Amino acid sequence: MAAVLPPVHPGEILREEYLVPLGLSAGALARKIGVPRTRIERVVKEETAITTDTALRLAALFHTSPQFWMNLQTSYDLKIAEKKLAGELHRIETEERLAS
Repeated sequence: MAAVLPPVHPGEILREEYLVPLGLSAGALARKIGVPRTRIERVVKEETAITTDTALRLAALFHTSPQFWMNLQTSYDLKIAEKKLAGELHRIETEERLAS
C-alpha cells in the first residue's frame, strides 16, 4: 500500500523553496511585495491561506504564475476538506451505488 503524504500548505513551499534559499525574512518579502509583514508571517507559519492578492504579488516577484500559488492553496484546501468529510463522502458514494 502506498504511503499517503500529508497535505502541503503553500506557506511551507514559500518558506522552504523561496525564503530560506534566498535568505529572505517574512518582513523583507512583505516589504518587497507591499503587504503587511503579518500576512506573510501567518502564511509561512501555515496559519492562513494564500489569497489571490498575495498570489499575484508573489508571482510578480518570483516570476511564477499566480495560478501556481492558487493551485497550491486549492490542492491543500481540497485535501484538508476531503479528510474532514471522508465519512460523509463515503456515505454519499455508498448511497449512490445502492440507488443504481
